[in-house]
Amino acid sequence: MSFARVRALVVVGVLAVAAVVFVVVALVRDTQGDAVAGGCPDGSVMANLTLPDDPEQVTVRVFNGTKTPGLADSVTSEFKNRRFKTQKPAENKKKVEDVAVMRYGPEAVGSAWLLRAYFLNQAEPQYDPKRKGAVVDVVVGKGFQQLATTTEVNQSLVELGEPELPPGACVAPKKDS
Repeated sequence: MSFARVRALVVVGVLAVAAVVFVVVALVRDTQGDAVAGGCPDGSVMANLTLPDDPEQVTVRVFNGTKTPGLADSVTSEFKNRRFKTQKPAENKKKVEDVAVMRYGPEAVGSAWLLRAYFLNQAEPQYDPKRKGAVVDVVVGKGFQQLATTTEVNQSLVELGEPELPPGACVAPKKDS
């Protein structure tokens, strides 16, 4: 064996040993091992930021926030036609001037983010950290005209980006499907 080959083998061997030492040191000194489990401050709630892949994963309850009779029924039908799960529509005591108001809790952050796209990001989000359940309440207001088309929803989702973490919340671990 020539001197050049021996020298090359020695260099490769030293590099391999250095790489193994580096990996072992990195694993031993890793300070992020409990980042998800222990990284939430006291008093924080776990928020589900997972953007639903399918409208069937989202439950919507529509409220009529206008004087127009039957508006909540027709919007509920539109959501059903788009494969959302819906609950019985109702009247809202307080009238809404804007396009819509969305009320949701920590379990429905990702779902509410998807629904915002159906209102072209013109629905006012109202996050309540104490609210239980994954249902998103939508109060349709005076400014509402129609739900967005599929193309408009996709464009709106691109503009909105990934769901944002509400104040005082931590990211909930993703559930395996």
